Amino acid sequence: MQRRQQRRPLDSVLDERLAHKSAAGLRRTLLDVQPAEPGRVLLEGRSFLDFASNDYLGLGHRPDPGGDPGSARASRLVTGNLPVHRRAERAFAEWVGLESALLFTSGYAANVGTVAGLMGRGDVVFSDELNHASLIDGSRLSRARIEIVPHRDLDALRRGLETCDAERVLVITESIFSMEGTHADLAALRDLTTAHGAWLMVDEAHSLGTMGPEGRGSCVAAGVRPDILVGTLGKAMGSAGAFVAGSSTLREALIHDARSFVFSTGIAPAVAAGLPARIDWLRQADEARALQAAHCRRLSDGLRALGVEVRGSGPILGAIYGSPEVAVEAERRLAAAGILARAIRPPTVPRGTSRLRIVPSAAHSRQDIEAFLEALA
Repeated sequence: MQRRQQRRPLDSVLDERLAHKSAAGLRRTLLDVQPAEPGRVLLEGRSFLDFASNDYLGLGHRPDPGGDPGSARASRLVTGNLPVHRRAERAFAEWVGLESALLFTSGYAANVGTVAGLMGRGDVVFSDELNHASLIDGSRLSRARIEIVPHRDLDALRRGLETCDAERVLVITESIFSMEGTHADLAALRDLTTAHGAWLMVDEAHSLGTMGPEGRGSCVAAGVRPDILVGTLGKAMGSAGAFVAGSSTLREALIHDARSFVFSTGIAPAVAAGLPARIDWLRQADEARALQAAHCRRLSDGLRALGVEVRGSGPILGAIYGSPEVAVEAERRLAAAGILARAIRPPTVPRGTSRLRIVPSAAHSRQDIEAFLEALA
């Protein structure tokens, strides 16, 4: 009990790390660079010859059809930190109700870089057994001790936290699990982590845009403020990349310690420039969210009527067939009817749970949903 009382909030630990970097002369800052003519950039109103970027042939300055430079030309700690990045990050932070955000090139990069950058030897990570591969890989790279928690088993997590004597403890979950379509009990997880001085990281890859008021995700819907929130942009947002949101201290720490951020070229300006408008669209997409949810309910009811076990309640459904052969046959029957749904087999899912992973869209019609069920029937 004494060790648990000594656990410190995430920002307190990160502030100390950043202070050590300052004392050693290693504190980094992002330069707000604006691309100018080829070979030059603008920095604080001055024009500089650019010998820092990786724009070897000058193509990074060549605009795409939308008028934005095609590439950030370097990592954001060199000369790739552009105004469009900061505008997008502010928009994401405001959308999910957190203080700050940092863009990454992909959801995989965001998860691996965040977990490995925050945790280390002697720390403990509690990870749901069905967490995404990127969260698993980030945990392994961190060299922290990993405790696997049975899927959504709050009692097992509670027991683990009660007996854990590490000073720094991170609990990781997806809000909606990518293969099961099941939903985490975020309110209960927040209560548990707070009671035991642990930090909570929530991957909202499949819930941002589809869940909560204005599509702001499952954390907002549950009234939960996680220490770390990850959102990916290739799902409901229909773009590319990811962001990590939390405190401004978290953002500053990741700029230093998330290797997938430090050593990656910044997200393409043309992509970043369009993100605030996509957020605005998602905030107003209640009709599309309701239609997608209705399609999920109809498919779920129809599959159960065919005797198929269904997991998840949306936006992802898993139609469980058990054996890989039967799942593949279901995929083939759909394909013969001009419908694509992929059979997911081990090792992606546990043995005995081969399935169709089904993701209905608001772009589908009700007739499309009935055609899906008819093909399987």
